[in-house]
Amino acid sequence: MIYTGRPATAATEEVRRARDFLLDHAYDYDRIRDGFVWPEPEEFNFGLDWFDVIAGEHPDRVAVRIVEDDLSMEQWTYGELATRSDQVAHWLTDLGMQRGDRMIVMLHNTIELWEILLALTKLGCVAIPTSTLLSEADLAWRVETAGARFTVAPHDLVGRFTRVAGDVVKIGVSAHSATQDLPDGWLHYDASAEASAEFTPTQPTRADETCLLYFTSGTTSRPKLVEHTHVSYPIGHLSTMYWLGVRPGDVHLNISSPGWGKHAWSNFYSPFLAQATVFIFNYDRFHADTLMRIMDTHEVSSFCAPPTVWRMLIQADLANLTHPPRELVGAGEALNPEVINKVRAAWGNTIRDGYGQTEMTCAIGNGPGQPVRLGAMGRPTPGYVVALLDPATDEPLEGPGEGELCLDLSRTNVALMKGYYGDEELTAEAFRHGYYHTGDIGSRDADGYITYVGRADDVFKASDYKISPFELESALMTHEAVAECAVVASPDPVRGNVPKAYVVLARGFEPGPDTARAIFTHARGCLNGYQLVRILEFSESLPKTVSAKIRRVELRDAEAARVASGSTTGQYFDRDFR
Repeated sequence: MIYTGRPATAATEEVRRARDFLLDHAYDYDRIRDGFVWPEPEEFNFGLDWFDVIAGEHPDRVAVRIVEDDLSMEQWTYGELATRSDQVAHWLTDLGMQRGDRMIVMLHNTIELWEILLALTKLGCVAIPTSTLLSEADLAWRVETAGARFTVAPHDLVGRFTRVAGDVVKIGVSAHSATQDLPDGWLHYDASAEASAEFTPTQPTRADETCLLYFTSGTTSRPKLVEHTHVSYPIGHLSTMYWLGVRPGDVHLNISSPGWGKHAWSNFYSPFLAQATVFIFNYDRFHADTLMRIMDTHEVSSFCAPPTVWRMLIQADLANLTHPPRELVGAGEALNPEVINKVRAAWGNTIRDGYGQTEMTCAIGNGPGQPVRLGAMGRPTPGYVVALLDPATDEPLEGPGEGELCLDLSRTNVALMKGYYGDEELTAEAFRHGYYHTGDIGSRDADGYITYVGRADDVFKASDYKISPFELESALMTHEAVAECAVVASPDPVRGNVPKAYVVLARGFEPGPDTARAIFTHARGCLNGYQLVRILEFSESLPKTVSAKIRRVELRDAEAARVASGSTTGQYFDRDFR
């Protein structure tokens, strides 16, 4: 049976006009900067007013394609996914789910994730996407903090919910369509296949209703709970769609774990806004050659990956990818120029960096077809007005300069979060003095390009000179022995602090004085005197959040403890190699 979809609404057409404007003028930055206007409907439901309408227009277009580690493949069309999400919505209603109820969605990259996210949206309920790597204690804390009444998890993770207390409906998803035994009190998701596929919404969805709750990655503190509405992510990701360069009919591969904002950015909202195909490769262990073969086989046209993946890719022979994607994008943390240069030399294409947070969509980026300045994140994306504020005075800087990246709250900020759920004090602090404060420091040049300097907590002073860890890390990454690195402040009695680098070595290099000497020599050749890395420590890996962001706070604390103890074990000092 051919899926006929739902009729377009006024909100559908408003979003479509804005979307088409970005697609039609994607390569004309000045035109989209000056002409783009955020859609601001009073009522909007991404599942009903967008996905189902598109599914009716293109029922046979592939919405999601998943390739497993054994290279087996399954795919689902827009029509199939629209029908199935209606069925799941009906089933959840039968289970007692009511408008506004919250569900912890802790799933792998399986089709059930897309079915449930669409179903929850259609119901006017709240999804809380959650990483599959959380511990029992952390998971129980999140269920309680968010006030979740429902949870869903794959069969292999139901044991993580043993500490969850209260009257919570627990749903288990079996692997490979085979019903598996679940602990007492758990319901089988398979039962949803028996529900009616006829779903009728009970009422319109207000634009300001809560749609998503996201726990931040917690790079420096306890995770915060970000509250998004039915427009802030669903419509706000028009800016992300523009930055990614994804277009109708594209096959878009984004490497990201479920449970984090970036997964919603590039594996849900942006490709569906563009009427493209979400492509997933579920590998057990990363192999660059296999990934490139998969990209060739499935004709991936746009590719987004975090810096960790890009750094592993450049360790392989990039020539193994015979048909590089049209669009290459890096996200999660700023990309070092060395990575960009190597990919461009091999594929004849440039990785475009971008910037955003869980609290917003893509706010800064190197758009498709725009000149890329190495090291710069780009310019504000359509609809965003980015201000740089002096961290000491909270006053905006005019023209070139360095300051905290902020959004002017007097402007339209459709894509900005509603606030930090349940924490008025934290929300007020983030929204103080008429600006949303990101906590990130950036520098802006005369042409409006913005370069990432670092988290406000990461930037430090050495001998009264301001040090940007990212700038030093970028210099170290240009040495062939360095696969990954992180620079932090090491307390020093004379200079206050000196830069210390934790270095993960590339394949073929061994830790020791000879390698340390080579890296120190390299650093002296490409850094200013006040920036020189003074201490080096080799590490097997760097501490990261479950969303793969480096936790420099752990490294800072470890270094402070080492200095306090007087230990020099495992340390190499620049002064010993001069």
